[in-house]
Amino acid sequence: MLKFDARTLNLGASGFDGDRKLVREDNPGANPGNLVMFKFVPDGLPSGAPLVVVLHGCGQSAAAFANSTGWTALAERWGFALLAPEQKPVNNAGGCFNWFEPGDIERDQGEVASIRQMVERMRVDHAIDPRRVYVTGLSAGGAMANALLATYPDVFAGGAILAGLPYKAAIGMRAALGAMFHGRTKPPAEWGELVRNASSHTGPWPIVSIWQGTADKTVAAANAIELANQWANVHGAPGPAVEDMVDGHRHILLRNPEGKPVVELFDIAGMGHGAAIAPDHPEIPLGAAGAFILPVGISSTLHIARFWGLEPSVAEAEVEVEEVAPLPPEVPERVEIPTAETPVFTRPKKTGILAKLWKGIKRIVSRK
Repeated sequence: MLKFDARTLNLGASGFDGDRKLVREDNPGANPGNLVMFKFVPDGLPSGAPLVVVLHGCGQSAAAFANSTGWTALAERWGFALLAPEQKPVNNAGGCFNWFEPGDIERDQGEVASIRQMVERMRVDHAIDPRRVYVTGLSAGGAMANALLATYPDVFAGGAILAGLPYKAAIGMRAALGAMFHGRTKPPAEWGELVRNASSHTGPWPIVSIWQGTADKTVAAANAIELANQWANVHGAPGPAVEDMVDGHRHILLRNPEGKPVVELFDIAGMGHGAAIAPDHPEIPLGAAGAFILPVGISSTLHIARFWGLEPSVAEAEVEVEEVAPLPPEVPERVEIPTAETPVFTRPKKTGILAKLWKGIKRIVSRK
């Protein structure tokens, strides 16, 4: 999904300290998708630490994406492990995860099954907390991250999709290109049903952070809206969502009926196709600019990690509350929850000159 650029092939040898920290694991276990496993485990990582799975875009290496977005630096700073699967050219000539191939996006098949097995290998080898496993990805990696959330909602507590698409937005290469460039519209309930049918899981569901550049010409911005509505429906969160500005960019947050944040959407104004980074952030500078890694004054990595609750002070407070909280009442095997039947997330309203122009066009058309 990323446009091919020779620079992306060199990012893995960019000289970041993190390049030397990622370690290849040659025995990931069952690997039906024929992927390569890389990992980063900070020195002295305690048992019960979280795990973040990071999925690169087309033409990138696992190290390029993990390091240039700042995930390796944040993992070392906040104390969590990284799993960085890498695509092989023999599977996809562009180095893309095959988010549109049926044999790679169904539970216990192909690439999603390989990544699930790698997660299990990390859990066993490094005593990862199975309740705190997350996945993020860019472009094709973002679409594959969403496939993992759909097929293994019992494994992932949360996910983040950067310039990605809804689960099963396309099947096959031709349909994939159409969905990327133009988007594909469905009622939220139809999008949600695709996720619910991907496994026998009935909840709770992963929380999801979605990031999209408004000037992206590779993956249409409409995909982010459809993606957000897919997960709003799965969570049974009819809204309304709350909109605000974060670091100068539009941010929409949706809570479920219990008040828990479950879906958020960042519209990054003027950004093209890529991951948003803030290497000059005054608090926690993360990442380094490169092909499809774009310094736009906001760090997707930092905000995503906070949305998931990975910041140590927040995580420790949650653990303390869990230890003293009374046991919850028994819950029936399946709890029916209301679904978001109508779109919760919408495109921003046209204002000013654009709004007047659009009204004029509609008046002209209506007269014909």
